Amino acid sequence: MSGLVLLAGNFRYFGFLDQARLEQLFLEWIRLGHVSGFEFRISGPSYLSSSAQSLALLLMEPLKYLAGYPPHVLAKVQTLIHEGRLGTTLAEKYGELHAVRNDGQLYDYVQALKDRHLRKSVPLGKVIYDSKLQVMKHALGTHTSISRVQGSKLKANREMRIASVFRDAPAEFLKMIVVHELAHLKEAEHNKSFYRLCTHMEPDYHQLEFDLRLYLTHLDASEHQG
Repeated sequence: MSGLVLLAGNFRYFGFLDQARLEQLFLEWIRLGHVSGFEFRISGPSYLSSSAQSLALLLMEPLKYLAGYPPHVLAKVQTLIHEGRLGTTLAEKYGELHAVRNDGQLYDYVQALKDRHLRKSVPLGKVIYDSKLQVMKHALGTHTSISRVQGSKLKANREMRIASVFRDAPAEFLKMIVVHELAHLKEAEHNKSFYRLCTHMEPDYHQLEFDLRLYLTHLDASEHQG
């Protein structure tokens, strides 16, 4: 009888299992963090399916968008990933997409929020979606100060670039990242004043930031399993 054998330092022999049951058990042990010190080898032609291998690798990797969150939070997120419910959980909460599809619409959207909350801050020179911003490197948006000489005066404005992933993201997440970048017009650092300004513009800012991290984790998981 061929199959995948699971061996561990604290078990002499864990036994032969059919592939479906072994995959289920294997992924559950990964989710619970009990795979340290385990050795896996293949006996015969049977092996973990490609989708199970991808999910296993994902569960064993750190949740990079949730670095610094407590273990019990990470465990809940890993459970949602393991059970395939992270995407549906977010979709139930954030089902509304936005209509901000191009750079012109994005500029108008950002300018409207700026006029409402930061009318006296430096003007925006350019606002665009940027496909070159690497979400994997946590660059969700950037802001750049540009100074130009006009006549005898030096005038400053800002350029804002939003990662293209937000073009297809729920409306709340686009607002959250725009609020984040607008706050940087007044506060360069992520300090108390910065977050106070963020919550002034969007009272649910902190919840949206956490849920955005879940959304990016879901996109990452979907890519691994795709």
